[in-house]
Amino acid sequence: MARSPAYFYNEKVLCGLGAGLAETGRLSRDGWVRAMAALRRFAALARRMELSGLIAVATAAVREALDGPAFCEQVQRESGLQLHVASGGEEARLAAKGVLLGWPHAEGLVCDMGGASMELAHLTRGEIGDCATSPLGPLKLADILDPQARAKTVKREVKALRKAVPGPAPRLFLVGGSWRAIAKLDMERTGYPLKVLHSYEPPIPQLQETLAWIRDQDQARMAALTGTSSARLSLVPLAAQVLAELLRRVEPGKVKISAYGLREGLLYRQMPEAMRALDPLIEACRHMEAVAARFPGFGDALCAWLAPIYPDAPQTRLRLMRAACLLHDINWRAHPDYRGELCFESVIRANFAGVTHAERIFLGLALLNRYKTGGPGEEMERYAALIPPADVAEAVVLGRAMRLGSMLSGSATGILEHARLAADGRRLRLTLEAPAHNLAGDAVERRLQSLAARLNCVAEIDLE
Repeated sequence: MARSPAYFYNEKVLCGLGAGLAETGRLSRDGWVRAMAALRRFAALARRMELSGLIAVATAAVREALDGPAFCEQVQRESGLQLHVASGGEEARLAAKGVLLGWPHAEGLVCDMGGASMELAHLTRGEIGDCATSPLGPLKLADILDPQARAKTVKREVKALRKAVPGPAPRLFLVGGSWRAIAKLDMERTGYPLKVLHSYEPPIPQLQETLAWIRDQDQARMAALTGTSSARLSLVPLAAQVLAELLRRVEPGKVKISAYGLREGLLYRQMPEAMRALDPLIEACRHMEAVAARFPGFGDALCAWLAPIYPDAPQTRLRLMRAACLLHDINWRAHPDYRGELCFESVIRANFAGVTHAERIFLGLALLNRYKTGGPGEEMERYAALIPPADVAEAVVLGRAMRLGSMLSGSATGILEHARLAADGRRLRLTLEAPAHNLAGDAVERRLQSLAARLNCVAEIDLE
């Protein structure tokens, strides 16, 4: 088990088990067939992959349907999977735990929309508080054919949810496929350049405009924009109606999309407290260094070596510096002419948690400048609106500092301990102890001068 999980295999099937549930009280027959086929396939794949353990969870549709127990029995008989049927409160808590997997100290509300229900949970400094469930899944809403009756149902249920889960909402974390589909549409409608859904924070007025825009679009138009399945897009207008009311009722400070939900919550639930306390971004970077760098362990040495030129940096910046140092060598196998650009693209789109989109761009720029000194160029032009100019300048400095450290040492451990880097506002001094005297050279001097130029300092090399 790892603090920041990687997805070995991922497949989703939108079965629609809850279609017609409000009218019949039973699972959809077509959805039943699709779900059984998917579960048999997943069980067969798991056996071939020789997985050590499987957890199978059913949610609202199976929980509420009269024939839910019969469905569970058939699943076990035909696939060998034993379904755990989660209660509404448990479903809300698992979604909240999934959010905590990505943001350990999250605060605000978690809203998880499934097909047949919608859950709300409150988080305070990483602790789960009140939880509640509602019948606001789009499959259930689709059974209410009268638009006025549907609108009244949405308002009534959102009001009840908010009453059951009070408390401040500095952030509203949105979990579930319908919310992600809306986020994709918002990105495409506004031309947002970084197509990473996790941690996407659309401005609330902009998101409200997108929700209104969705009402006037047909499925073909939306499918052409995002490539989302028609089955999912058929539910998006209903989800948009719910989200518009949720934003009106909750009045959150910000909205954040979470790609982590119930599935990740199951993993988080099994983690020991010591693992939960780890930083998901740093742990992911440490793993990437361990499997891809030439000399694993050098990242920590490089970070410690650079610390003297960041005496007053806030903890948030030092955290990104450590992440960048851990990642600084993971693309060494790439062709030298494209290594910087590859680093930039791979980092801004990496499977990271605990990092904002602006921080992704910062890390990408730092690693780009670890390999090249020609400035951000085309890579930055696309993403300039996502990161302040001052942060761009800091990323360039960090990149050039990592370039100096890696050139001086060859990214090998045991060398930087014999070299010191110090800046006093006028001079940037590199001091080499006797064991490192032979490492001085033209390339090191050029890297030192390049860094000094960005810091408006004069470069000096001292031999002790």
